[in-house]
Amino acid sequence: MNFWPSCGFQNLQRDGQGCLLPGAEFFQLFLQRPELALVAESCPAEKRLHQRLSAAPLCAIVESDILKIRDPDVQFNYTVFLKFRDALLNSGSVEAYYQSLFVQDAITIPPDFLDLLVQLILRNALDGCEDAQLLRAAELLFRPQQVTLEDGQVLCADLSFIDSHQETGGLGELGRLLVQNKTPLRTAQLRVLNDATAGAYLEHSERHDFLLDLTHEVSNELPHGLVLHMTRARSGLKSLARVMELWIAHFFKLTVSIKPESRIDDPAWRWHIGLDPDSSGLLNDLYEGQTIEPTRMQGLISLFRLEFADRALVQDDMQGKPVYLGLCLRSDGSLKLKPQNLLLNLPLRHSA
Repeated sequence: MNFWPSCGFQNLQRDGQGCLLPGAEFFQLFLQRPELALVAESCPAEKRLHQRLSAAPLCAIVESDILKIRDPDVQFNYTVFLKFRDALLNSGSVEAYYQSLFVQDAITIPPDFLDLLVQLILRNALDGCEDAQLLRAAELLFRPQQVTLEDGQVLCADLSFIDSHQETGGLGELGRLLVQNKTPLRTAQLRVLNDATAGAYLEHSERHDFLLDLTHEVSNELPHGLVLHMTRARSGLKSLARVMELWIAHFFKLTVSIKPESRIDDPAWRWHIGLDPDSSGLLNDLYEGQTIEPTRMQGLISLFRLEFADRALVQDDMQGKPVYLGLCLRSDGSLKLKPQNLLLNLPLRHSA
């Protein structure tokens, strides 16, 4: 099943380790992106460079070829693209290039390119998957989300889809004009992903109009003041946990078990990893026993417990101990994961 077709996975090959190898067909896709695609205002030098790269995407380009372009923004776009192309080719694989980015002092590629690398790697790791909820959960690693509470449910929507509908009502440039003229538009039609809607997601995986239910536990009030807490079997958090297991396995050939948790009751708590900037700080403060403001705790979506199947790969001081993960909202209700944290901060031996 060819889910997420626009990322270019079908234009890549695999090496003997299962990693993705970039080639000419893959880089041709970048020439069709809005940043590089020709427009009516494109100058002759831009057209020549575009045609040259379209015919041979891996050809050498010198700085003087770029400086002949009239528009400085287009010059910048070509400089960024070619630097990205050459660095990716020199790294040997998409996975190797992605990992190399985090040994530098700062990330120098645009955020969109970084998210594309994550998407490609996940597309590789999930190849053959037909579980719609697993695929939707994987989007959290490379697409920002907006989270809302509705009738006790924690619902996760694609942030770009929400923003686009607020600007255009889903009607493109026509919708944008209508918004400017204060013409009422239809509201975004978002559907909760479940067994009944899974087929529609698999057919249209790039519409991004499905809500992922991240509710882990539901509470039912019973007679005599009793409250029954039940764990949801199909929680999106379980799917996210499985995606993170596959992400780690793909890079390290390492089997881990990750499960959502509602709290940490572990007097021997030793290691934790934040899946986003806010959860990193929150876990640090909880670990140190600091008092946390209730409003800050409300931003915590979930905790996770990670355990290693092969203890021989784990540092001596973490033998038999779990790693706790945290996932938090930003103050505006948005959610942006940093999947690189799972690769950089695990307590593994150097040989792993």
